[in-house]
Amino acid sequence: MALTLYLHPLSSFCHKALIALYENDTPFTPHIVDLGDPISFGAFKKIWPVGKFPVLHDAARDRLVPESTSIIEYLSRHYPGRIKLVPDDAELAAAVREADRFYDLNVHVPMQKVITDRLRPEGKNDTFGVEQARTLLQTALTLAEKNMASRPFAAGDQFTMADCAAAPTLFYTDMAIAPLAGAYPHLAAYLGRLKEQPSYARVLKEAEPFLHWVPREKM
Repeated sequence: MALTLYLHPLSSFCHKALIALYENDTPFTPHIVDLGDPISFGAFKKIWPVGKFPVLHDAARDRLVPESTSIIEYLSRHYPGRIKLVPDDAELAAAVREADRFYDLNVHVPMQKVITDRLRPEGKNDTFGVEQARTLLQTALTLAEKNMASRPFAAGDQFTMADCAAAPTLFYTDMAIAPLAGAYPHLAAYLGRLKEQPSYARVLKEAEPFLHWVPREKM
């Protein structure tokens, strides 16, 4: 099989890439990297020294593609399927990319900051950084709530790369930071639609055995 995806089962950015692969039934080999095993993680860092997930290797083209957005764009060009995750129309594609970057930079990144800070050793927490992340996250969710009041998906009427980006970050925000339903009912309904998407339902089912490792908000 030409494609190999290096991933961690809890990584939200890996979930984003997996959604794209499953959405078009793209054949690939998943390679789970064990962060707790120095040999497994060391072998991955020899492939990609940055050490971040996901990374796609295409043996047929001898290409290594890091980062979830780049992976989805690469799949759209070289392994297109029935679902156009990046539309052919230039204006629609621009809207998809704009929404993709919005969710990654303004929702995904601060969400990860809040959750991963809980995993830091005692006395090594970044309280100020987490406060900043929470403020950005709240601002971004407010904007997204307004947008989702008038559309079924992140960039309009069709499921696209932007929804691949939105699904995991909204899921983890809802599960581990604060439920969306109270303050963001349109986003909560949108997340419900995303969970019904077969590709994302499959991702969540595969992640389920590991989700208990995600640190929740202390009540």
